[in-house]
Amino acid sequence: MFNVSCLYISPLHLQNHRITTYIPMDSGDNEVKVDISQLIRVYKNGRVERMFGSPIVPPTPEDPATGVASKDIDISPEIRARIYHPKLTTKNTDQKLPILLYYHGGGFCLESAFSFLDQRYLNLIVSKSNVVAISVEYRLAPEHPLPVGYEDSWTALQWIASHVLDKPGFGKEPWLVNHGDFEKVLIGGDSAGGNIVHNISLRSGLESLNGGVKILGSILCFPYFLSSSEFKEDSLASRIWAFVNPSAEDGVDDPRINPFVEKAPSLSGLGCSKILVCVAEKDELRNIGIQYVEAVKKSGWKGEIKLIDVQGEDHCFQIFDPETEKAKDLIKGIADFVKRSCV
Repeated sequence: MFNVSCLYISPLHLQNHRITTYIPMDSGDNEVKVDISQLIRVYKNGRVERMFGSPIVPPTPEDPATGVASKDIDISPEIRARIYHPKLTTKNTDQKLPILLYYHGGGFCLESAFSFLDQRYLNLIVSKSNVVAISVEYRLAPEHPLPVGYEDSWTALQWIASHVLDKPGFGKEPWLVNHGDFEKVLIGGDSAGGNIVHNISLRSGLESLNGGVKILGSILCFPYFLSSSEFKEDSLASRIWAFVNPSAEDGVDDPRINPFVEKAPSLSGLGCSKILVCVAEKDELRNIGIQYVEAVKKSGWKGEIKLIDVQGEDHCFQIFDPETEKAKDLIKGIADFVKRSCV
C-alpha cells in the first residue's frame, strides 16, 4: 500500500508539524471541497490547510555545523530561491565550483525551499559536495496546479544559464558569478523533486539552455513516478497526482509521472551525460525507480547511469534523519557522484 512517506513525508513529521492558514470564518468556511488524509485540505471558500511542513527558517551567513552560507534571492517576480555556498577559505576563495540546482520534494503541494528540513539537508549536500546550490521555491498546487511547478523549475534553470550571457538589464547573482562554474551544472531533487529532474532533463534534450549551458549530471533521489499497473486509480498516490495536475487527461499514465507509457518522450533524449538514481528497500517507489534505471539503459541513451539501493531504509530517510550511518553514506554517495561528474 502506498503511504504518505512516499511524497517526501514521514508519519512522525505529520504529527509534529501542522500548517494552518487562519482566515476569519463565517458559517460556510468549514465546508470541505477536497480532503486528502493527513496531507492537505481545501475548503469551498478557497482556503488551503496543509497538515504537513517543517518550519520555515531563515538563511544563515554561516551554518554552525557545516560553515555553509545561504541567502534568499529572487529569480523572477513569481519565483524565489535559497542559494548556498560552502565555507570559503584563503585556498578556495577564487575557486570556481560546480553549480547544483535543487528541487525539493512534497508531492508538488507541500514543503518549501525555505523549510528547516531542506535547509539542513542542503547545508550537508553543499558541504560534502563542495558546490554552489540553488534550491528553488517553485509554486505549489492547488493554488498553482501543474504544469506551473515544472515551468518554474525550467525558468530557474534558464536563469542560471543566463549568467553566461551579457544581457542588458539582467541582474547577475554575485555568488554565482564569483564562485560558480557554468561548465559544471547539475540538477537534483528528492521525491517530487526527482520527478522534476527527469522532466527537466528531457526538456533540456529538446530545447537549448541559454548560452549553450549543458547539464552534466541529474540526481533523482526516490523519484515520484507512477503507473496504472502499479497504482490503482483510487490509491493515495494517484489521488495526489490528480489533485496537483487536474488537467492530466490520462491520470497516472500521463508521461510526466509515468515515463514508461508509449506516448512518453524517448528516454534516449535525456539532456545530461550522467544520472544517479537513489532508492530504498522499504520505499514503495523503489521498484518503479529501478524500472526507470533499466529503461534508461535500454533506451539507447549514451550517458552513464548509476543506482544506489539502500537496504533497510524508507523514502527520503536521509532528509528526515541525516545523522544515521546510512544517511551519511548516501549523502557521501551523492557527493561522490557530483565530484565524478565534474572531472
